[in-house]
Amino acid sequence: MTILDKRVLAITLARGGSKGIKKKNLQKVAGQPLINHTIQETLKSKYIDRYIISTDDDEIKSHCLKMGADVPFVRPKYLSSDKASSTDALIHAVKFCEKKQNDTPYDIFVELMCTNPLKQTIDIDNCIEMLINKKADSIIGVSKVEEYHPARLKKIVNGKIYDFCVPERSGRRQDLKPYAYIRNGSIYVLSRKYLMEDKLRFGGKNSFAYLMPFEKSINIDNEYDLIVADQIMKKNV
Repeated sequence: MTILDKRVLAITLARGGSKGIKKKNLQKVAGQPLINHTIQETLKSKYIDRYIISTDDDEIKSHCLKMGADVPFVRPKYLSSDKASSTDALIHAVKFCEKKQNDTPYDIFVELMCTNPLKQTIDIDNCIEMLINKKADSIIGVSKVEEYHPARLKKIVNGKIYDFCVPERSGRRQDLKPYAYIRNGSIYVLSRKYLMEDKLRFGGKNSFAYLMPFEKSINIDNEYDLIVADQIMKKNV
C-alpha cells in the first residue's frame, strides 16, 4: 500500500565492528539474533516499498538475506568506522539504490536501528503517517526521561555539587518539570530534502516527536542491555 503516492525506502545500518559487544547484531535476544526483530517488524509495514540492510560484514549480509531482507551492497570501509556518521551511511545507501540500481527515486526514508528490538510495525507505520500528516521534515522516536531527568544532573566544582543546567526543585521524580525526553534511537522517518539536501536526521524547526513507552525504548549497547531486552521480550511472547 502506498501512502499519498509517496515512495518509502527503509534502511537498517548494521555494521559488524561493534566494540561493546562483538557481532552485536547477531547476538541472541528472545531466542533470535538481535537484527531479526527489526527485520520481521519492518517487512510487515504497509507503507514501505523497499527495505534494505547496509552492512560491511559478510556474515551479517548472509544472515539478513536468509531472513528475506534486501542487502544490495557491502558498505565501504570509510562508512563503517566508529567515526563514520549514520547520515553519510544513509545517503550512500539511497544513492546506491537510485543511481547504481536505477531505482525510482524515493520521497521518504525510514531508518530502523536493529539495536532497538522492541519497536513494532505499528510504530513504524504511525511515524510514516505522522510525517505526511504534519508535513514534517522528520519524525523521531523518543521516550520520557524519568530517573535521569536533567534536573538531577549535577556538576562538581571544587568538591561542591551544583545543578548542571536545570534547578532541582523537588526530590520526587514525578514533580520534575518541564518533562524531558530523549531520542531512543529506534525510528527516524525523514523527508527527502531533509536527508539528501540538508543532510540531517534530527533537529531543525520542523521535527516532531513520536512518543514511545520506556519499555519499547531499550537500546542495546552492552551485555546488561541484552539481558534486559531478552527478559522483556520473553515475557511479552
